[in-house]
Amino acid sequence: METPGLQMNNSGHNPMSKGDVALIKTLVPFLDGLILLTGLVGQTLVMIILTGRKRKESQPPHGTDTLLLALCAADLLLLICQPFHTSAITLGFWPFGSFLCKAISFLGVACSTASVFTLAALAVTRYLTVVHPAWTYRARMNRRIKVTVALLWIPASALAAPQFAFRTLTFSSTVYCFAFLSDFSRLVYSVALFLCGFALPLGVIVFMYGRIYCFLQRARRIGHAPQLERYQRQVTHTSALLVLVFTLLWLPSYILMFSIVGGTPASSPGFNTFALLARLLSSSVAVANPLLYGFMSQKFRRDLVELGRERWARCRSRLIRCPRLMSRDTVWPFEHETTSERRPESARGP
Repeated sequence: METPGLQMNNSGHNPMSKGDVALIKTLVPFLDGLILLTGLVGQTLVMIILTGRKRKESQPPHGTDTLLLALCAADLLLLICQPFHTSAITLGFWPFGSFLCKAISFLGVACSTASVFTLAALAVTRYLTVVHPAWTYRARMNRRIKVTVALLWIPASALAAPQFAFRTLTFSSTVYCFAFLSDFSRLVYSVALFLCGFALPLGVIVFMYGRIYCFLQRARRIGHAPQLERYQRQVTHTSALLVLVFTLLWLPSYILMFSIVGGTPASSPGFNTFALLARLLSSSVAVANPLLYGFMSQKFRRDLVELGRERWARCRSRLIRCPRLMSRDTVWPFEHETTSERRPESARGP
């Protein structure tokens, strides 16, 4: 996955010591492989659970499930892009040609932005579910959310369009999928990415969860319900965790992006370490999202346990059935043959 505004595969343009290069080429494949594996497992489990819910006729479709499926799709596309950047960092040059240079850069920005927009839409949906539950369960709700999911990709693709239009390969001693705009244009583009891809969604998330907190606080004061107080405490902790993780995963990438646009030299102390950390944090989004928006849900954990029991029962039945088939195919015919052979001998008499 590409950090917005940072081309990690063009590190040859930045003076680094041989020790730093060797360390990066060793750490990046290992950590990226770990992120890719855990991300694929987490996203697959979430998609299996959510699609399994839709197949239950007694359970009407829920808007949150639609948004979570859209989030999984965006994060999976990000994971697909990651091996290309890992290979480029490990090899020290871009080996995949001009078209993939443009396409992977476009997908990286489009999918990360769509993922962030979907998180903001999830916050709005949860606000409507808690504060306006009657409106949430209208028949048109799920249809509107499906349209919203499709519309979210329009601004995300628009923000990523310059990546496909202007990114080019540069040839020096090696080939790099390199920077694509002038300094001023990169600054304007970086500001647009920061505002639309980080500041605005973060503002929506904080505002929506803040409204949920205020609503629950007022309801608790009026109703004096201990159960509502526990629910408010749980929502508060969950909301604070979501905002904190969102900020920690995405903010370093934008700090790094503006430092590069501002001309901070790569030889600055700690620059390469911070660049690697920022890239790993932004790559970890595909791992963190299933944990935060899937596995933290009690309903999701219950469905996951139920799925595990069903799969275990199916596997166990196959294991139990296997010895029976073996005994039916091999033991019984053998015993039948031996008894049939012995009967004539016993029938002859002494």
